[in-house]
Amino acid sequence: MKYNTAQLLKIFGGLFVLLNILVACNSEQNDLGLGILPDEDLINVRNISVSDKIASYTFTENGIISNKSTTNLLGTLNDPVFGKTTANYATQFRLTSFPDFGTNTVVDSVRLYLFYRNIYGDTITTQHIKVYEMETLLDPDAEYTQDIDLKSMASDIPLAEFDYTPKVVLDSASQDTNYQMLTIPLDIALGEKLISADSLDMVNNDVFLQYFKGLLLESADVSGEGSLVTLHTAASSSFQGSALLVYYNNDENTILLEEDEDPDTLSQAYLITEFSARVSEFKHDYTGAPFLADLDQEEEESDLIYVQPTGGLKSRITVSGLESWKDSTNMGINKAEIIFHVDTIASDIHNYPPPSELLFTFVAPDEEEYRPIDYFFNPLFYGGVLDTSDYTYTFNITQHVQRIIDVTDPDDDDFVGNQGFYLTTGRRADIANRVILKGAKQDGVDMRITYSKFLD
Repeated sequence: MKYNTAQLLKIFGGLFVLLNILVACNSEQNDLGLGILPDEDLINVRNISVSDKIASYTFTENGIISNKSTTNLLGTLNDPVFGKTTANYATQFRLTSFPDFGTNTVVDSVRLYLFYRNIYGDTITTQHIKVYEMETLLDPDAEYTQDIDLKSMASDIPLAEFDYTPKVVLDSASQDTNYQMLTIPLDIALGEKLISADSLDMVNNDVFLQYFKGLLLESADVSGEGSLVTLHTAASSSFQGSALLVYYNNDENTILLEEDEDPDTLSQAYLITEFSARVSEFKHDYTGAPFLADLDQEEEESDLIYVQPTGGLKSRITVSGLESWKDSTNMGINKAEIIFHVDTIASDIHNYPPPSELLFTFVAPDEEEYRPIDYFFNPLFYGGVLDTSDYTYTFNITQHVQRIIDVTDPDDDDFVGNQGFYLTTGRRADIANRVILKGAKQDGVDMRITYSKFLD
């Protein structure tokens, strides 16, 4: 195909214009088209750090709901930094069918079988457990907090005193921990109570739970470091659950036996199910802890940030000056994130692994804690997961900071104010992992804000 001179000039002219556009688009000082925009529409994007405006304080945490988790903790842990934590556990047992114990039933033995999987602490300290019968009914629909006094709801006479040393066994294929089982022999008197129940006491589980209200497992002090084990007790479609078994014999089981034969012992199971109340009680003793003098006050800032589940410790974080940005007009927050750095030495991450996730909540004007709007936008976007490449927790609170700036009327439903934040563990009642982070005074907390402003 041949081109005349006029066509070639048009082609080269077009290529020249296109080349200039591409160069302009890739220029670091790209001002293509700015000449046709009014000056007031120009946008300036800036990045700032407000880390010097951050302060952190350590507080005890109260009001943790301790009976709504799928797992529970048991044991005593003497943490070299966080002091002593004691976890007690109470649970109900339910009928799976109407028991028929036969004629002239004689109890052979009673066993409590509890499955556990994870251990936080050492595996060499012997734990000592006492088991009591509950005398006060637990309500599966109620909410119990970590400071509940379970012992006051139970009998004074122990059904068992049991020693065990927790152990970890890995599955060679998956490298995950296998379930381990505690087998606790109980006083035969409990079995006799259960087989002596009137038929009217077993017409349904609601009536049965009035007759047998459950068991309390109380952990005693330990001489060594100790540990907290994670109990897996409720049965599910993939897990048989923990149970109480009464082993017995009766006339029907022995009538056909020869004189020299021993009968096969029968058994009746009472299960812990998803409908059973399963309540944890946590006690903390911070005697001698390094943070004790600075606990529960905002006069002296903490050097380190201490975060502990089980109704232990949380950190109050304040970021001063955010509300003053409301005086800046024509501004939008592109990104606001706050980063917390683990003190890997003080936290002793190899012996005490940090939580896999933390939670960053804001304090509303009513002094209650709420999750930022960014969490509900997308939990993955919000963050809080431990990054093991540099041992940091990062939270994206862009929309929350924008709301602090935009909504200034306290009567507005979207008003959040700037009363501060709390840093806690994501799961508070069924994990033992705690962490020590570098405080703001140690430059261990970064808050970075990227914003756009229309130039006047």
